Amino acid sequence: MKVGQITYRVHAVERMFERGITTADVRTVVEHGKPIEDYSADTLYPSQLILGWIAKRPVHVVAAFDAAQDAVIGITAYEPDPAQWADQFRRRVV
Repeated sequence: MKVGQITYRVHAVERMFERGITTADVRTVVEHGKPIEDYSADTLYPSQLILGWIAKRPVHVVAAFDAAQDAVIGITAYEPDPAQWADQFRRRVV
């Protein structure tokens, strides 16, 4: 999905900086990644957990979608822990 501007929450920017994830990485994941969890009941806006790959590095991005404004909000981004994820980081280990 092609997106316009992505607005970032302060939390997202702090975590991205700590984790070495760039805004370009987040855009790549949002535009080309695969949604693996849906949080349609989230308030203020529905969001998704999206899995993407930056080179050979898996990256999860939680992004909210404001349909009225046609806007994307970056909530957080991280490299998933292999101990907590299975099926190539697509499914949580219970």
